[in-house]
Amino acid sequence: MADVFAQIPDVEIDPDGTFKYILVRVTSKAGGVHKDIVRGTKSAQYHNHIFEKVQPAMEALGMECQCLGGGKIEHNSQEKKLRVFGESTGFGKADHSVSAEKLKAAYCDYDVTCSEDNK
Repeated sequence: MADVFAQIPDVEIDPDGTFKYILVRVTSKAGGVHKDIVRGTKSAQYHNHIFEKVQPAMEALGMECQCLGGGKIEHNSQEKKLRVFGESTGFGKADHSVSAEKLKAAYCDYDVTCSEDNK
C-alpha cells in the first residue's frame, strides 16, 4: 500500500497566480491508512471542479477520497512565496495550517504563510 501512496504527490498546484485549492484525504479502500493532499488550479471555477478531477484518479488507484475543505492559494514563483487563505462555499474552510505544512515540504525554499482572511 505504501507504493500506491508514494505514487500520489502531496501537492499539485499551478506555478503562478491566485487560485482555488482543496485539501483532500485519500484513504486506502483496503484499510484505514490515509494521506492528505493539496490540489489547486486556476482552471477551476469552483472548488468542486478540482475534486471532480481528483476523485476518479484516486479511485483508479483503489483509494477513496474526501474533501476536507478548501480556500485559495496565492503563488508567486518569482518571489518564492505561497499564501494560503479563504474558504470554499461548498466544502468549507480547509485547515490552512495542514495545507501550509504540505506546501512547505513541497516548496522548501519558499516562504509559506497562511491567514484566516478571505482576501
